[in-house]
Amino acid sequence: MATLTPGVGGLVPRPIKQATGENYFSLSAASGNLQFFNDTHELPEVLEQEVERFGKRTIGGFLRMVGAEMPMASDRVVWSEQGRLHIAFEGKSMTSDGVITLTKAERDVFAEGMTVVVADSNGNEAKARVETVPTDDVTLTITIKNYAAANFTALNGGVTGNVKLFVFGSEYKKGVGESGVSIEPVVTTFDNKPIILRDKYVVDASDMAQIGWIEVTTEAGASGYLWYMKAESEARLRFEDQLEMAMVEAEKKGASGATATEGMEGLFAAIQSRGIQYSGTDFDGAGGLSEFDDLLAELDKQGSIEENMLFLDRQKSLEIDNMLAAQNSYGAGGTSYGVFNNEEDMALNLGFSGFRRGSYDFYKTDWKYLNDSTTRGLIGGIEGVLVPAGTSSVYDEQLGQNISRPFLHVRYRANAQEDRRMKSWVTGSAGGNYTSAEDQMKVHYLSERTLCVQAANNFVLFK
Repeated sequence: MATLTPGVGGLVPRPIKQATGENYFSLSAASGNLQFFNDTHELPEVLEQEVERFGKRTIGGFLRMVGAEMPMASDRVVWSEQGRLHIAFEGKSMTSDGVITLTKAERDVFAEGMTVVVADSNGNEAKARVETVPTDDVTLTITIKNYAAANFTALNGGVTGNVKLFVFGSEYKKGVGESGVSIEPVVTTFDNKPIILRDKYVVDASDMAQIGWIEVTTEAGASGYLWYMKAESEARLRFEDQLEMAMVEAEKKGASGATATEGMEGLFAAIQSRGIQYSGTDFDGAGGLSEFDDLLAELDKQGSIEENMLFLDRQKSLEIDNMLAAQNSYGAGGTSYGVFNNEEDMALNLGFSGFRRGSYDFYKTDWKYLNDSTTRGLIGGIEGVLVPAGTSSVYDEQLGQNISRPFLHVRYRANAQEDRRMKSWVTGSAGGNYTSAEDQMKVHYLSERTLCVQAANNFVLFK
């Protein structure tokens, strides 16, 4: 080895791990050099490897598990969802004589001769026939007659009150001519607009001239010795996380909103607006299983999609584990793996534990986004979401045909010339780029995307 002499002008890092006169230092020349030494010139043991004290820091992956990404070319994505097939209403005012107050649109779906089941909030019910349906624009009521009694005094204590009702058939006398109401398909249209997300990483050209290295292992899978571009890789990881976080947390601007942009409807906002919100649950309490069965009853009222995925924070996940353990002694902690043929290895390899209740299969996993202290875990408020698995068939306004799409999917702006799914480009006057007079290298990131939450009535938000 060549004779080593201390560097006179301070430490000069080398791009490779090789001892030279420029990067060798001794106790006598070390004072003040990069604060490696204290005031007593004690030589420390420097660990070059970066310590991963926060474990895996990225929170992405949720949308990759449950959805897909597809291109779009317009400023807005529009889709239509089917309405209900049967006629049913709740919270309607009815007198003891069977006069029910409705809106005009609600009144116009009824016809004389329809038969209905009407019930109050206490579970009392009666079968009745629609006798009168006015056709003017002023009288917004219908009159029904009880099959079993002269009136409806058994409902709501015989006074005006709120009732629920649904049509189950019809009955007409002989020789009756025209009857019924022509069904008009009820199609609800939803839309969402893409938002533009941007970020950048900047390094001065002077800093690029002095290479420093450290042994790292990044969340992206890279390992080895990186210099200043380590920060760029972390900037990119953060931006990719934000692409998913924005799809989850974004909200549309309200009528009195003060923001300069329109916003978009993210996952949480869509479920709060059109889905099921479930709060105040304690699944591992005395009535935990009963509360979970209440959720199944609500799913029965919606699409009854058999396979569903649960993405939960730590507390809610443990609650369900405890609930299952109390019912099933199989396996460690009583966890069931029913949807995986009760094979623990198969379930754990996929990162899920599964169980079956009633006619539903549930796949449960922890959602890091809800636990991390720098994301939703910081403020709480959301304990998890239930996302239906599989696809839905909807009418795509742009294609003009029915299509099958995951219930949850991302649409990004793209065409043959411009792909805005995840753009990155470099500007400045350093790093081999000469696009401006700035003595820097700037790495820019951009994406334009939106989230489609179809059939949101089948989603559940645990709060």
